[in-house]
Amino acid sequence: MWARYALRLISLCLGLACWASPAWSQTRFIIIASTTSTEQSGLFAHLLPLFEKASGIKARVVALGTGQALDLARRGDADVVFVHDPDAEERFVTEGHGVKRLQVMYNDFVLVGPQSDPARARGKDVLEALRRIAAARLPFVSRGDRSGTHAAELRYWGLAGIDLAREKGTWYRDTGSGMGPALNTAVSMNAYILADRGTWLSFRNRGELGILVEGDTRLFNQYGVILVNSARHPHVKQTEGQAFIDWLVSPAGQQAIAAYKVGGKQLFFPNAAK
Repeated sequence: MWARYALRLISLCLGLACWASPAWSQTRFIIIASTTSTEQSGLFAHLLPLFEKASGIKARVVALGTGQALDLARRGDADVVFVHDPDAEERFVTEGHGVKRLQVMYNDFVLVGPQSDPARARGKDVLEALRRIAAARLPFVSRGDRSGTHAAELRYWGLAGIDLAREKGTWYRDTGSGMGPALNTAVSMNAYILADRGTWLSFRNRGELGILVEGDTRLFNQYGVILVNSARHPHVKQTEGQAFIDWLVSPAGQQAIAAYKVGGKQLFFPNAAK
């Protein structure tokens, strides 16, 4: 319930800001509904100044879980959606809320946990790792926010044969928060957590946690971008939104994504051409 009211408040504030400020009325801008991983990893802080310089269009990001970002766009409160749950993205387009989905980039999910690894989860098999965590009833932190990461986590539990409705108890902490706050909770509990690699690499408050499972092909994490359908929401800035998408999948945008690194490590890998 609180999440729905918070999203309505965000939408209202954005609308009032656009109405009240002469500068906003004169400036070309778009609103991008995106994930907390693209925001908290620092990717947008790197990309948006480059896009504005190339196009003269400013971009404002509303960073939410993927499910909430898509809901925001369904109400017409965003011009572009940039998220990472391909199944949900395709439904969004099929339902007529978006014009077309284009893939942009990828990275991967990692299973993070205490370096001592009491569940003996370390390895390259995320499903076996989750089975061991559940069997040992060791603390696991879930975002629980309908994000792309949360959707992936639930999918992995299902593939592992774990019925969370029956199995989860006090060992499973459902936070309803973004990636950064969820990681902070995991650090405070010395718990296991599924994270996107981009946010993990840019995260500094790691405590005793480290990557325990990586390299499983099931951990692949694809991002896509969609223009919100102006036929359904006439106020959507179709020209400006399409300009952002065109730049994002162009050689310049793809090179900008590849160039973003933290500690010398590349966080996202462009694959629009594929």
